[in-house]
Amino acid sequence: MTRKALSAVLFLCLSLAQAQVHAADEAKRRPNIVFILADDLGWRDLSNEGSTYYESPHIDRIATGGMKFTRGYATCQVCSPSRASILTGKYPPKHGITTWIGDASGKAWSGRGRHDSHLPAEYDRNLRASEITLAEVLRDNGYKTFFAGKWHLGSKGSWPTDHGFDINKGGWDVGSPRGGFFSPWQNPNLKPGPAGESLPIRLGRETAAFIEANRDKPFLAYLSFYSVHGPIQTTPRLWQKYRDKAEVSGLAKERFIFDRRLNVRQVQDCPIYGGMVEAMDDAVGVVLQKLDEFGLADNTIVCFTSDNGGVSSGDAYSTSNTPLRGGKGRQWEGGIREPFYISAPGMTKAGSTSAVPVNGIDWYPTLLELAGVAVPEKQDVDGVSIVPLLKGGSIAERPLYWHYPHYGNQGGEPSSIITQDDWKLIHYHEDGRDELYHLREDPVERHDLGKRHPRKAKALRAKLDAWLKTTGARFPTKDPAFNLAKRKARWESIKTKGKAGLEKRHASYLAPGYQPNKDWWGSSPVD
Repeated sequence: MTRKALSAVLFLCLSLAQAQVHAADEAKRRPNIVFILADDLGWRDLSNEGSTYYESPHIDRIATGGMKFTRGYATCQVCSPSRASILTGKYPPKHGITTWIGDASGKAWSGRGRHDSHLPAEYDRNLRASEITLAEVLRDNGYKTFFAGKWHLGSKGSWPTDHGFDINKGGWDVGSPRGGFFSPWQNPNLKPGPAGESLPIRLGRETAAFIEANRDKPFLAYLSFYSVHGPIQTTPRLWQKYRDKAEVSGLAKERFIFDRRLNVRQVQDCPIYGGMVEAMDDAVGVVLQKLDEFGLADNTIVCFTSDNGGVSSGDAYSTSNTPLRGGKGRQWEGGIREPFYISAPGMTKAGSTSAVPVNGIDWYPTLLELAGVAVPEKQDVDGVSIVPLLKGGSIAERPLYWHYPHYGNQGGEPSSIITQDDWKLIHYHEDGRDELYHLREDPVERHDLGKRHPRKAKALRAKLDAWLKTTGARFPTKDPAFNLAKRKARWESIKTKGKAGLEKRHASYLAPGYQPNKDWWGSSPVD
């Protein structure tokens, strides 16, 4: 080899080495991302959102340290669709998961004693392998990716490590903690801790340990709590704290009202649920403390949200979303409005707020832009980056959509929704009727304006129908075995006997001598 050729080779090698160093430096400078997702946490279940009963100082710190979106939405009124949308940036009809995975559909729904007029639509039961997730994109661009907690996006073969996460602590098929909230929790992807160990605290510690181990490289830490999903469980100490707090405020004589299909809780005074909120908040504190300990907070984007509204009807009936109407599973604002916080150091002014409507589909493009990574061309993303809002700017006005062709355990009805310019139209698939609300003037959705504004209703319905067609949305079908008389009888029983039972049970949670079992769900193990 000639001297000239040797020099050329050496120059090329040096250039490549410099390029690699530059790429490594660029990757190192990229911000870390901590994404915290609560399960079933309602819009008003945090102290910074106006709750005077629950306490959430650590989560509040995320809101006050960045931007709080006062009209933040989940993409669905139940969990699995919203979770898939966060990871893909797509509306549920696009990724195919339109209800919680494990829910009955088609003929399997009939005969369950609910006497519904329709058979729920079919849906995908695994997050498709073809979807390019947020974790995959970040991993392919130099990020170490970590998942802890609730997954609920498919069976084995469709777990977090199959969708871009390097590490999985606790994510698997089911959507609730099979063994409860205290160790042993019967989770194949999370080793049992000491008897009585708190599940949210354990998930917080696992996340903190990952942050510490990967502090010298960019990382995505995705902390997906099982809290505050049922079963509702807490410790004797926290029960006592919130039981006493409820008594000081004055014990309610009536907690429930009947709204269309189920009773709905109107009061925040469940001491078990109060303890669950605090335990989750303490776990968030563990993570934030670790960021502070290693000086990572100034280069870490911290996000917090939930997957659907708080459970005010059905399941544990544990919280209230008032003044919003409804809760988890329902088509009104209480079912889809969420805490939605982003702290982006150096970009977002601490304590800032935005009233611009944002949706779970927006997390995907937003976090990729913040990381300096392009959205893959192959990924058909419905969301938009809200980085301009974080910088004090604006984004183009747009409609937002929801499609839920199912019946919720919480009284939800098969429906599709569009919101735009403070207007909200709900289309019901059982009988084809529409409801029209103006959210600024009527945020509690009590006054259907369809007859007063028929042109507005017609225009929104046309947009909604066009969207449903372009997304390939699936729909419920009529149940030939439907019996109207039996349905009316069921609803009347829920309204009377059901309400009486609920009032009695929830009053008992506040009785001075209340004890669910001898060891408080395992939170007080006896040697």
